Amino acid sequence: MENLDHILLFKTDIKSEACRAKLEDILNNHEGISKWNVALDDSDCVLRVISYTLSHQQIIELINYHGHSCCELT
Repeated sequence: MENLDHILLFKTDIKSEACRAKLEDILNNHEGISKWNVALDDSDCVLRVISYTLSHQQIIELINYHGHSCCELT
């Protein structure tokens, strides 16, 4: 079975394309983030991050710092 520990899931308030676009450069250029996406059509606005080095808490702090709420989705 594949180890999926590097896929981090979060509930956010990133509800629009404009909000997603504001974070795009930050997340695309972060050296610890391999891939990411936001499900804008999901009620939890789920942010999925693939990272082999960052923790849930580090992503939460990054998103919160840039003005959005974010919590780990379990």
